[in-house]
Amino acid sequence: MYQIDKDQNRITQLTKKTFSELGFRERDHLQEWIAYNPDVFGEDLLIIQKEFSNFDDTNERLDLLALDKFGNLVIIENKLDDSGKDVTWQSLKYTSYCSELSKENIRSIYQDYLNKYFKDEKAEDNLVDFFEGKEYEEIILNNGFSQRIILVASYFRKEVTSTVLWLMNYKLNIQCFKTSLSQFEEQIFINFEQIIPTKDAEDYMIGLADKAQEEIQTQVQLKNRHIVRKEFWIKLLEKMNKKSNLFESIGPSQQSWISKGSGVKGIPYNFVVTKKYTRVELYIDTGNLEKNKLIFDFLVKHKIDIESKFGNKLEWDELDNKRASRIKFEKDGNVFDKEQWEFMIDSMTGSMVKFEVSFKGFLKEIDNELLSKGDW
Repeated sequence: MYQIDKDQNRITQLTKKTFSELGFRERDHLQEWIAYNPDVFGEDLLIIQKEFSNFDDTNERLDLLALDKFGNLVIIENKLDDSGKDVTWQSLKYTSYCSELSKENIRSIYQDYLNKYFKDEKAEDNLVDFFEGKEYEEIILNNGFSQRIILVASYFRKEVTSTVLWLMNYKLNIQCFKTSLSQFEEQIFINFEQIIPTKDAEDYMIGLADKAQEEIQTQVQLKNRHIVRKEFWIKLLEKMNKKSNLFESIGPSQQSWISKGSGVKGIPYNFVVTKKYTRVELYIDTGNLEKNKLIFDFLVKHKIDIESKFGNKLEWDELDNKRASRIKFEKDGNVFDKEQWEFMIDSMTGSMVKFEVSFKGFLKEIDNELLSKGDW
């Protein structure tokens, strides 16, 4: 790796380093870096446990346990400067143990993790967010033999790479990521490079995973949930359009939410319904974490005025461990109980009308006075 000197139009090679040279340790450093930045693997992963050891009749523990967007368990094993010769056998054992975990087991494991590292967060809510608004009952986790393995090391021994390539012939989803450390003066850099499988092979595997996920979704859609929700949204939009033109260009959805832009990019108004609650919310996700939090902080400064206009207390969720933030008004309700629909629709549409009035002036100020001028 080289540093570019634009002024001199030259490049300078960075000094390659090892973890041991820099005093970094597997559990204290590499594991923590990955746990808080799992996107180093080039995909969205949800870390659900560290140092997981709740296996029957064994004291062994795996480094990191995660979920991917298809609901597959991902076993992540980290090594520092050398993979060692037994990492494949080690990871296969852990994967076999994890293959028996049920959806409730996974939820409980994740809740234990949140209780330890992120107070006051609920596993069920975070899973719904991670799977983009699907109701918890519809989320399928650890289906069949879909478990995956990710191995991380600076150097992979021949016996490891040979075994991994052989296992891939039997359709085991396993990846090897090579880490490399470089230093320039006081700055230290780390790079994660996928070396097995090659990118072309991975694209093929992703295609197979997409097909499998479509088949799972087809099974889910056989249930009545999508039909019921679409019918609910039709009725809600009819009522909403009589009160306001905010959602008049929006059609009914089969999902648990419908969304409409507020006029500020990345800050939509959402209606959300589930088996447990109804919600109107302002969802803040401009694509930039720092900007999202600044916008949220700006609105919090006007919390008293906003809640006064709305006529009720709101929930201000900064979502500390996520890029987005949200401000919401939530009530009990079950979209699958049609006897509740009339009350739910009246409450939700009335709340959304007041919601828009309460935020409109402040959102305009954010757009005109701050975002458009590049102050944020």
